[in-house]
Amino acid sequence: MIEIIKATDDHIKGIIKVCTDAYRATYKDLYTNEYIEKIIKKFYNYDSVLTEVQTSNRNWGGYYVAIEKGHIIGAGAGGILDDGSGELFVLYLAPNRRNEGIGSTLLYAITEQQKALGAKKQYVSVQKGNHKGIPFYEAKGFVFQYEQKSYGNSEGDTYISLRYCRKI
Repeated sequence: MIEIIKATDDHIKGIIKVCTDAYRATYKDLYTNEYIEKIIKKFYNYDSVLTEVQTSNRNWGGYYVAIEKGHIIGAGAGGILDDGSGELFVLYLAPNRRNEGIGSTLLYAITEQQKALGAKKQYVSVQKGNHKGIPFYEAKGFVFQYEQKSYGNSEGDTYISLRYCRKI
């Protein structure tokens, strides 16, 4: 049985593992290895994840995790933007656990949290060419809005994200 719960300090190593493994699997054909490792080092290190697990406020709702038999198999988080809209910041699954409904269940938990805070619409940014994420979000009712430079681009990087939105 898979359980979706709000993450605690006990889940930090599992969040790091699932996010790191999924990030590498998702982006290996879209980003350079140097870029992938830069993003992993910035966001999925122990201190960063510890802070994000221990922080829960309007702008960052904290991590939710999918747990099965004591193992983290998915993690996601979002928050509320300045205009009151929801934003999905991260949603990753263990690479071998896709297409089981786990991502949908995590997205549902984060969406319910954002709706409780008054959000009426929800945004997500997806890397252009991400053929794992784009169909998932479109199936959930997200509609393409526009292209933008990807977060974390260094000088010379030309990575593009696609901005999506849906009513919640």
